[in-house]
Amino acid sequence: MALPATHPLPLDEAARLQALRPYQLLNTMQDETFAELARLTAQLFRVPICIIALVEEEVVRFGLNHGLPPDMDRVNRWETLCSVALLGEGVTVFENLHAEPCALINPGLVQNLHLGFYAGHTLRTADGQPIGVLCVIDNQPRAFSSAEAALLERLTGVVMNLLDLRVALVQQPRWNQELWAAIYARIEDSVQRLETLAALAGWEEAPDSSNALAYQDSARQEMLRVIEVLGQQIQAARL
Repeated sequence: MALPATHPLPLDEAARLQALRPYQLLNTMQDETFAELARLTAQLFRVPICIIALVEEEVVRFGLNHGLPPDMDRVNRWETLCSVALLGEGVTVFENLHAEPCALINPGLVQNLHLGFYAGHTLRTADGQPIGVLCVIDNQPRAFSSAEAALLERLTGVVMNLLDLRVALVQQPRWNQELWAAIYARIEDSVQRLETLAALAGWEEAPDSSNALAYQDSARQEMLRVIEVLGQQIQAARL
């Protein structure tokens, strides 16, 4: 098991909750853009679950996710690994929760969901306040490379920028639906491409064959393109 990347950071909870408030509305919205982004992230890391979690005072909201049951939109803060990841500066990883469970939370939720792996990166506002976590989860233990950690960090930046953009657009009298639709279309197209690449890789007899590795590399390159294009779209929206 890999422990949190840094020592836990002290939180000014009042300031943190104040910073979180504008984003809380997003959990009640049926926004397919974030759903597709979560699905895209899950595809890239080859895991069944991805969550854009917002950490409130007593609960963690999972409304923006891929792979969770429809009725699991919130859990108690003291029983989710996101409450641990929120305290880290970098990526928090638990590679084998079956053998080495996290002692900082109540284990009931992890055990009930049969979670074996968790990796999460803190979502921070422009002034550094931690409001949530982008995490990928698997039922089976697995290793998590430094390259994957770097990619999760970059994706966290994309998610945070999109959250900021969505909040800004919602607050406008007429928000730019055409721009948001273009962002959604780019993410959806990449999801489909990654699904195709994953299927091609799965047809290879050996997962480490040259063809399978080429498909995996293509998937990584596609994700890097997504990050670049989304960054350009977000920047254009702010001009």
